[in-house]
Amino acid sequence: MKVALATLEAPLTPCGRGGEGRGGGVIKVGIVGGTGYTGVELLRLLVQHPDVELTTITSRGDAGVAVSDLFPSLRGRVSLKFVDPAEAPLTHCDVVFFATPNGIAMREARGLLEAGVRVIDLSADFRLTDVATWEKWYGMTHASKELLPEAVYGLPEVNREAIRHARLVANPGCYPTAVQLGFLPLIESGCVDCTTLIADAKSGVSGAGRKAEIHSLFAEASDNFKAYAVSGHRHLPEIRQELSLRAKAEIGLTFVPHLTPVIRGIHATLYARITREEDFQALFEHRFSSEPFVDVLPWGKHPETRSVRSSNICRMAVHRPQGGDTLVVLSVIDNLVKGAAGQAVHNMNLMFGFDECSGLTQVPILP
Repeated sequence: MKVALATLEAPLTPCGRGGEGRGGGVIKVGIVGGTGYTGVELLRLLVQHPDVELTTITSRGDAGVAVSDLFPSLRGRVSLKFVDPAEAPLTHCDVVFFATPNGIAMREARGLLEAGVRVIDLSADFRLTDVATWEKWYGMTHASKELLPEAVYGLPEVNREAIRHARLVANPGCYPTAVQLGFLPLIESGCVDCTTLIADAKSGVSGAGRKAEIHSLFAEASDNFKAYAVSGHRHLPEIRQELSLRAKAEIGLTFVPHLTPVIRGIHATLYARITREEDFQALFEHRFSSEPFVDVLPWGKHPETRSVRSSNICRMAVHRPQGGDTLVVLSVIDNLVKGAAGQAVHNMNLMFGFDECSGLTQVPILP
């Protein structure tokens, strides 16, 4: 069924929608692992949130250091010091964000949940529902298998209602966010071949985290462009799992990530073979017409990563090269915001009944 364009000419949906959560007051927030790029991005967003009181920020290596000494950008906004996780009063929080490497949240989430604290995990510990698949791709034994059925995959554009009532949210990865949103309308409508999908995706170097590694050194990453993990990337099973749920069948996906010499941004070029004619532009505009953080550009436009820099927006555009049987979707996000911290704050807003856009209305930075 084709969707009429007449009702789809509005710009990005304004916020103001509350949830069905508890709402109605300031909540106490803790962050485990606050010294990485995702951690400082969480801090930047949360200090601008009207309903949040930051109470605890942990770091083993920087315990006792003032947050503003490590991150001068937060001077005058965050007066806390980093504390050792073993001494942090996390059970006194209403919600705790894990901005930690894989393997940490799965060992600590259970105790927080038992204490009545809600958990939003930005690592991959609770994203995959199949334990064997998770252990294969992440190379360790899962420490909280019993929590996997409860964890809600935190892509608001798909699981909004489940997120509202969740105790434990698995925040999606950055590549999976850009890729899923771009494919979503096509898979849900059943108008493309779901066995031959291709995702050609590029990420800035901040996606690798704030750690000293040779491949992310300036002399290595600057003035260079390369593919990596072509044989299999950890985000592949996550994307396949979630898109298969939308398709109600196993999907076939070739996913190739690339490293680009930029700091922020993901650009996903997505290919799908058309099996049924649609007004594809109308299809995308209708699917995302009520989504505050998805912007469907006019047909044939080319979204740029800098157009979403430091914002929680996913911008996309649809193409049909030479009128052929292949549809091309361009999807761009800021990997640290919509691909991580911003999406986590969006999930928190849903869980606690706040306006969905609270703390997330920043206009993208240009240049």
